Amino acid sequence: MSVPVARDADTHRLLPWPPAGAIVLETRGLVRDLGTTVKSRILDGIDLTIREGEFVSLTGFSGSGKSTLLYLLGALDRPTAGEVRIDGVDIGSLDDDGRAALRGAKLGFVFQFHFLLPEFTVLENVMLPILRRGARTRSDAEAHAREVVESLGLGELMQRRPSQLSGGQQQRVSIARAVANDPRIILADEPTGNLDSMNGMIVMDVFERLARVQGITVVMVSHERSFAQRTSRQLVMRDGQVVEDLDQR
Repeated sequence: MSVPVARDADTHRLLPWPPAGAIVLETRGLVRDLGTTVKSRILDGIDLTIREGEFVSLTGFSGSGKSTLLYLLGALDRPTAGEVRIDGVDIGSLDDDGRAALRGAKLGFVFQFHFLLPEFTVLENVMLPILRRGARTRSDAEAHAREVVESLGLGELMQRRPSQLSGGQQQRVSIARAVANDPRIILADEPTGNLDSMNGMIVMDVFERLARVQGITVVMVSHERSFAQRTSRQLVMRDGQVVEDLDQR
């Protein structure tokens, strides 16, 4: 099943991307080194601005720094030098608790492996981040989780456990979990890497709708050229730097 995105009713072609909004992610002079005695530079002074509603793909050969950049953007790692700002907040100024709170409030994560909890149902997996954040009562959290699950075409699977789902369905549940707290930004690391082409396209449809219709910023690492070409902007990385910034609107 494909999730609909904005298409012209007569031609069925995708409509132009809407204008991007305010800046939600920024990096300035971002550097990441690994190693102690012998250091290896993974990111080499990246300056980057990403706006609300953009669907950005990070592409390049293995080892070019794509996933490292994504993890720094998500406050899951700390840079060697430079800064990352999320909604104007310099995350380098925050302690671990502050970073965790910012992640919970602003970010959703989708990985190549879905990491769903096998003992819980689809609904319970999506409810967990809502309950963990503590901003809703349990009844409100359940109602909101049901709405999110249904919006991704998973309503009939709500009471199933991950082992009863296909790979594509599991990945859509992980996306539902990522959007459960209404994040401004979704960061996805090879989200289609373990899926066949049909399920990969369904996942891309979901991301595209989130960006086009809901204005959520999506940043996705991908090796799939055909999928990267569907995004509104493609950043090509090489040797720790962004060597091409392609506007695909």
